[in-house]
Amino acid sequence: MSLAAVDQGHRVTPRELFFDLVFVFAFTQVATLLANEPTFAGIGRGVLVLGALWWAWAAYAALTNVVDPEEGVVGVALLVALTAIFVAALVVPEVFEDEGVLFGAAFLVVCVMHAALYALAARGNPDLLGAVLRLAPWTIGGALLILAAGFTDGARVWLWLAALAVTYVGAVLSGSTGWHLHPSHFAERYGLVVIIALGESFIAIGIGVNGTDIGLGEVIAAILGVLVATSFWLAYFDFFSIRGEQLLVESEGAERVALGRDVYAYAHFPMIVGIVLFAFAMKTIVGHVGDELDSVVAFALCGGSALYLLTYSAIRARVERRLTLSRGRFTAALAFLLVLPVATVVPALAALTLVTVVWIALHTYELLWWREARARSRAMVASE
Repeated sequence: MSLAAVDQGHRVTPRELFFDLVFVFAFTQVATLLANEPTFAGIGRGVLVLGALWWAWAAYAALTNVVDPEEGVVGVALLVALTAIFVAALVVPEVFEDEGVLFGAAFLVVCVMHAALYALAARGNPDLLGAVLRLAPWTIGGALLILAAGFTDGARVWLWLAALAVTYVGAVLSGSTGWHLHPSHFAERYGLVVIIALGESFIAIGIGVNGTDIGLGEVIAAILGVLVATSFWLAYFDFFSIRGEQLLVESEGAERVALGRDVYAYAHFPMIVGIVLFAFAMKTIVGHVGDELDSVVAFALCGGSALYLLTYSAIRARVERRLTLSRGRFTAALAFLLVLPVATVVPALAALTLVTVVWIALHTYELLWWREARARSRAMVASE
């Protein structure tokens, strides 16, 4: 039995969107993990968990990019994977304590199911089957290391680091030949997951005000938080989402696959980390607007925005094959880092205000500087 392929220009289906819904909960659970351990070590552990969850999402996004998710076998497999990811997400806050084995077992199911489905889809296509068989040992090996970490104590973090290194580095070492990538669906899927991650920011604002008396300060903090979340959204969808898809369309074969892997599967991960860090910071800020932020929350607030913007410079360097920095976004990222020490000595509301001002300044600059380039890109899309 083989699985049905999809058309080059197919769009994201309701089944895929339903699958993605579990990641709303997963991202919320990572923010809960950070809130339970508001330390730099806690942030590190949160990033590790997010790295595993992100790999699971990216793997299935690549699968449904070439295989029809509405087909019966695929639909059932997606439901199984969704259930396994949901189980893993349930125990995220305790994954480095008592629930590591359950998380690891669920994650292993997700990875094995993915490899099996891709191998089934590749029947009759030796190049694709070869690509799947090259990648599967790295992915499943990483999942086994995460499962092994659940049985240990002292080496748990080290095993997680090894697992993610094996998974992410292995995907590069296994090469980009043999894979297929449909640009429009691929770019759309990643844009939607950015929106899903941004939804966590709104959830964090709502959770942050629970149990507090909502006064003027809390309302202002909520409004500023929405403005910053909107800034994350605008930085992606005003220009990059259009240009990213164009870059994929302009490339072919293994080059297109490598570009999709590097720019989307890999470079979008620090974007998601930046958004989740901001959401974590907002949980604290909206409930303590008059207090000074500790160094961890200040880092999440300012560092999350800086990391998000620095990723675009990394993407530009990857595309142009040389070190080149976006003047506006790189400068704004440096401004966020300069705000960081200030954010620890002023009230939380003032720190959030400074971050908002930097974002507004960046968008004002880009709306003027990128006006012609943005118009050309949108004209090209409209003409297709």
